[in-house]
Amino acid sequence: MPWIVGVSGASGTPYAAAVLRALLAAGEAVDLVVSRASRLTLLDETGISFRDAHWQDDLRAWLARGADGKPGTFDVDVSGVRYWNAGDLAAGPSSGSYPAKGMLIVPASTACVAGVALGLSKDLLQRAASVTLKERRTLVVAVRETPLNGQTLRHLVALDDAGAVVVPASPAFYAGATHIQDLVDFVGGRVLDAAGVGHGLYRRWRGELGGGTADT
Repeated sequence: MPWIVGVSGASGTPYAAAVLRALLAAGEAVDLVVSRASRLTLLDETGISFRDAHWQDDLRAWLARGADGKPGTFDVDVSGVRYWNAGDLAAGPSSGSYPAKGMLIVPASTACVAGVALGLSKDLLQRAASVTLKERRTLVVAVRETPLNGQTLRHLVALDDAGAVVVPASPAFYAGATHIQDLVDFVGGRVLDAAGVGHGLYRRWRGELGGGTADT
């Protein structure tokens, strides 16, 4: 069964790339939903146009790019990905009978958070998230916004009450980060931790002060 990965229009497409690479490296199947707004963000942050007719080539170029913008940093096999257009409300993930392990929304914009919390299902991303909640499957929402107003905070509480796991895109520094990719991978790793997917994206805390700088 696949993990559904939804990419909303919030800034933070490198977070989504880190999660996708790690899922594929772990041998997980992925169903990918890229919102219309996220295509604009992806173009702005990476210069890559995500096109339905050429999604495999565009996805490969995106995932090969490092968080510092350098192309060809990673070699990624995208054969484990199935892509669904965000406007296709008849797609597999729109139904509870479609088999899936759960869903990861990374990054999650405040508009996406509101839509899922209110059950609007205005596109496939929001519909798949609603289905994930009603089927009692794992839903991880990596919200990427600052500051957060009261309305968004209430929406996040509603998602928590509904069973979702809210993971702010908040990198930590105890893991000995020396590169922007390390900070991005920390957030991606925490998203996967919440989903119970094994990975090696960051150095874990082991109860030893200074452990993050031991071999740097």
